This record gives sequence, structure tokens and C-alpha cells, in this order.
Amino acid sequence: MLLAAGTLFATAGAAVKSCEGLSGPEIAALRSAVAAIVLLVVLPESRRRPDLGVGLASLAYGVMLTLFATATKLTTAANVVFLQSTAPLFVLLLGPLLLGERAKRRDLPILGLLLLGAVLFFVAAEAPTATAPDPVLGNALGAASGLAWALTLMGLRGLGKRGVNAAAQATVWGNLLAVAINLPQVDPSRIADAGLIDWAMIGWLGTFQIGLAYVLIVRAVPAVPAFEVTLLLMTEPAFNPLFAWMVHGEIPGRLPICGGLLICSALVLKSWLDARSSQSVPPTSP
Repeated sequence: MLLAAGTLFATAGAAVKSCEGLSGPEIAALRSAVAAIVLLVVLPESRRRPDLGVGLASLAYGVMLTLFATATKLTTAANVVFLQSTAPLFVLLLGPLLLGERAKRRDLPILGLLLLGAVLFFVAAEAPTATAPDPVLGNALGAASGLAWALTLMGLRGLGKRGVNAAAQATVWGNLLAVAINLPQVDPSRIADAGLIDWAMIGWLGTFQIGLAYVLIVRAVPAVPAFEVTLLLMTEPAFNPLFAWMVHGEIPGRLPICGGLLICSALVLKSWLDARSSQSVPPTSP
């Protein structure tokens, strides 16, 4: 299930770029509208009124969905997915302030790798291309989506400390908020003129790339150790650039590729260290 979810997530770049008749905000609004309907139907636990904590996590998630779709229309799919994967960097930096969780000494090399990987995207002089017309702005929005994703994760972490499992709620309400955020930028004439491929990609993105993928994760995560979850979901940053290349012939630059490899390596290393640390904790007495 997790491999399938990661692979579905990885189709986002190629699918968003295939919606040539729609802007980034329009794709974000329509994709999230479809996803919210699918999730409400399939996940009964999501049909609850959110409290303030769930609302804040949902808002961060809705902003992330918006930034991701808009950034993908402006820069390469690889750049966006790798920059979004820097979320742990922001968690490490903001965790002490928002969660009261201080970074451990072993996390400092991880922070350094994530920061170096992110910097490589911005020192690379990438020329605009047909599928990446504004890489500078797209990279900035991609990094902002990493921050928004980090805020989402920290919001869910804070709710988890209260014993509240709000992932399904936050996913649905985040998609509904993404619709509301982007609705003012939706041009009805562009929607009316959208082609068959545009609508097919919107249906795919909402139903499968978000909807089915999150259902699989919700069902699978309780049965799989956290380290394995992280490794299996690495299929997203691995396959996202591959699918964009297969469909659109899009090839990221050398420095962004190096940055992406550093970020992925840092994520795997952190998950391994966390798993090793949890295994070394002696069991408590019954």
C-alpha cells in the first residue's frame, strides 16, 4: 500500500504539467475539490467538525497544496518535490518554538545536509524552458511548500500529543481550504475552455494522486514501522522526476539533482537514526 501511495504521489509533476490549459491555482482548486469528495466518501472518520488545532493544521496543508501546484507549473517537477522534502529542516528549526521539542545533537548533520541540498537549488542558474518557464520563482514557492508541509506535520504532531488522531480530518479540510484559497484566481472562461486532457488529469490528481494515495497511507501506516514508512514513501521523490521526464522530456540541472540526492540521503539517515534510537530504549516494567 505504501509503495502504491508513493508512486501515486509521484505522478503529480507529470500530471500537473499536462494541464496546459489551466493555471497553477486553477489546478490546485479543482484537484482539491475532487480529492475532498473522494476522501469524504471513503474515510468516514474525516466527517467530523474540526477544532482550532485541526483547522490550523488544515490551513497549513491547504497552503502547501496551493504552493506545490503553482510551483510545479513554474519549475521542474524534480525541483519542487525535492524542495518540499526539506520539511524536516523546518521541523528541526521550528520544533523548539512550536512544539517544545529541541533538536538532538545527532540531528545537526541532518540539518546541515538538508540546508546544503536546498541551497544548491538556488545557486544553480537554470534557464527557463517550456515546462519550467520561471525556475527562480518556482523554486522559491517549492521551498515555501516545504515550510507549509512542515507546519502541517507539526500541527498533526501537536494534536497527537493530545491523543487526537486528526490526519483524515486535516486532509479533507485542507483540500477544502485549498479550494477556497484558490477560488478567487479561477477564471471561469479558462475552465470552460479546458480540454479533455486537462479534465482527465484533474480527475486523476484528485481521485488517485491525492484521494486514493491518502487512503492507502491511513490504512497502511499503523501496520508498518516508521523507518520503513519513510523508505517506502521515498518512491515519490525518486519517481516524480522520472515520470516528468518520460511524459514531458523534462531534465533537471546537475546542481538540483545533487541537491535532491543530499536531501533524500538526509531523510533516510534521519529515519535510520530515529529507528535505531527507539530500538535502543530499554522496555519499561509491566
